[in-house]
Amino acid sequence: MSIARPWFAREEYLARVERLRAGLAAQDLDALVAFMPETVTWSTGFFTRGYSSYQFAIIPVAGDPVLFCRDVEEYYLDATCVFPGRVMWTDSDDRDAVAAGAIRAALGPKARIGIEMGAWPLSAGRFAALKAALPEFSFVDCTALTTRLRLVKSPAEIAYQRAAARAAEAGMAAGIEAAVAGASEREMAAGICAAMIRAGSDLPGPGVLSSGERAFHLHGGYSDRVLERGDIVQLEVTPNVRHYHARFMRPMKVGFATDDEQRIVETLIAIQDQAIAAVAPGVAATVPDRVYREGVLGAGLRETYTNKTFYSVGLLLQPSGGEPLEAEPKATWRFEPGMVFHTYVLAHGFGMSETIAVTETGCERLTTFPRRLFVT
Repeated sequence: MSIARPWFAREEYLARVERLRAGLAAQDLDALVAFMPETVTWSTGFFTRGYSSYQFAIIPVAGDPVLFCRDVEEYYLDATCVFPGRVMWTDSDDRDAVAAGAIRAALGPKARIGIEMGAWPLSAGRFAALKAALPEFSFVDCTALTTRLRLVKSPAEIAYQRAAARAAEAGMAAGIEAAVAGASEREMAAGICAAMIRAGSDLPGPGVLSSGERAFHLHGGYSDRVLERGDIVQLEVTPNVRHYHARFMRPMKVGFATDDEQRIVETLIAIQDQAIAAVAPGVAATVPDRVYREGVLGAGLRETYTNKTFYSVGLLLQPSGGEPLEAEPKATWRFEPGMVFHTYVLAHGFGMSETIAVTETGCERLTTFPRRLFVT
């Protein structure tokens, strides 16, 4: 048996489960069957890199949670999960039958269940099989409940994100050093990943890394392209610690930068500083969002501005890239203490971004790397 090493104190998991139970009770539900990997890890502690296999957590309104997973994950259950209940399937089992049996054993012959319909591991086939095997059970979508509860982070969660920000800064420094004419994007990525891993990141991924014409298009990954003098390099470093993310972007120019390019970046920095300064508890998301849009469009840096300006980040397991809380012109939410966001601005191939945490009085920049156009 492995030595238990949960990421947080048991008391924090118990408090999270109580918050879930309160939400379930408010909807007159008997339990949650959580398929979203983030919900499973956040509420029970259980984490394995094999989360893409058939697994879920049964969280009843009364009684301890029960984990359902593949039997080869038992070591990681012992190491990370703070609750003892488990049902495990083997590769020769009828997984749908074992899953239905686990739910029935935990909740009885009939129950009203909350389920995360927005969870990517819950395929249409799996859901249909569960409904067919549990005809006396009713299912209610609880995706909004589970994601909403994770939006406000505890101090311990933000501490992991603060550590991830330090790894991000190490990766950015390595990327700037490597971004010289004659170097390839692949060589840059290798140096960035190595620096972030050495600085504490649990996964390497440089995130966005592109140069030349691809720098003008978001979400470019590294390739074999060799950097040339005059290239713009777009780099977003995306490390995580215990899968709690922090990320940021800085603009680069290989060899030289024109006065006009310097002015563009200085304008973006000024706009972003003004937007971040507007973030505080109770402030509507549309307030700093408007600062971005009006600032960029008013400066003539873009003809349109359609992308979001803030999105929530925290415990993220691939393929998730962000939590479903975004700032855009139709947003209806307000900032709260403990929320953490990636906030970015882009124009003419230059990107500037930060990870920020909302405090009781304003916000804290978790990423603190120098803010300027880096000429390499």
